[in-house]
Amino acid sequence: MSSLLVHLGSVLADVLAPSPTGRPGNGGYGGLNNPPPQAPDGLSVIAEQWISWAKWGCLLCGALGFLVCGAMMTVGRRNRSHLAGEGAAGIPWTIAGLSLGALAVPLAIEIMSASGSGG
Repeated sequence: MSSLLVHLGSVLADVLAPSPTGRPGNGGYGGLNNPPPQAPDGLSVIAEQWISWAKWGCLLCGALGFLVCGAMMTVGRRNRSHLAGEGAAGIPWTIAGLSLGALAVPLAIEIMSASGSGG
């Protein structure tokens, strides 16, 4: 049992050892590298179109979210202060959703770059 743990420890040390080139994915155990992302042939145009459609949908939902928040605040102004409060509380969520939609691609690229996989 202890020899198995020693072997496992040496294998993990080999896999997690820093790269002599300073780049992540030094080959590790079995020579497996960490290549950057690469779109299959012809798929990058379709993927960009889907992302642009999703961003447009996010923009539409954000605009509708602000309209609904404003309507709730307007209707709840008199004798329905709870509704006005709910509308006001929805504004930060709408801003957060729009911000995340706007930063989705740059954030994903940055996370992949930080892991050594991004291009």
